[in-house]
Amino acid sequence: MNFQISRWLLALTLSFSGALALAADATNDAMEKQLRAALELPGTGISVKAVSKSAMPGLYEVELVDGTVLQSTAAGDYFIVGDLYSVDKSKGLTNLSETRRDGQRLARLESVAANDMIVFPAEGERRAYINVFTDVTCYYCRKLHQEVPELNKRGVEVRYLAYPRQGVGTDGYQKLVTAWCSDDKQDALTRLKAEKSVASKSCSENPVTAQFQLGKEVGVRGTPAIVTQDGKLISGYQPADRMMVTLGLD
Repeated sequence: MNFQISRWLLALTLSFSGALALAADATNDAMEKQLRAALELPGTGISVKAVSKSAMPGLYEVELVDGTVLQSTAAGDYFIVGDLYSVDKSKGLTNLSETRRDGQRLARLESVAANDMIVFPAEGERRAYINVFTDVTCYYCRKLHQEVPELNKRGVEVRYLAYPRQGVGTDGYQKLVTAWCSDDKQDALTRLKAEKSVASKSCSENPVTAQFQLGKEVGVRGTPAIVTQDGKLISGYQPADRMMVTLGLD
């Protein structure tokens, strides 16, 4: 009898848990529809991508298609634009919005196939890797590229993604296409960054446009832009010594 009761209680608990999960999903869907209706007004340019509960009680986090994040009331009649911080006596300030973005960047970059990047592998055991959005026309991208051999020697793999800062169809864009379509991608990219002549090439399935769009979606606003293996975005050039400190390897 006790065994039968236990089985019945277990089944009831599982059914109740499933019902709660379905109710939560329905509530989230309803809230997203409600906030879309409130915020996506004609002329505002607002386009909602996703809605989730905010870490701040009573508010909802609304991610827009352009990457902007709002902290909105449930009715959508008030919202705050900007990062959300938590305050802890022992930890100090924590940027919760940036922590969320780190996770999103990491997930997006992990979806990029290795053969769609131009990779300069670490020598010996790999201690870390960095993803670098780059443009061959950018002075500090060239300067960072000069640090790659030293980073490789210290166990850091450098994974390049294309980011033609002047836009699709420009001279810089075509040079990146040439690098990604070359048989020896490493050599072509290195020569282009050294301002040496490389025969123009193109290929139908090059990832340059897609990576440019990806860069904008993960917060890249200029080059070089470095994303660490835990998703943190570093804007601008860093010499090898400083990069090792940033990565916690020196």
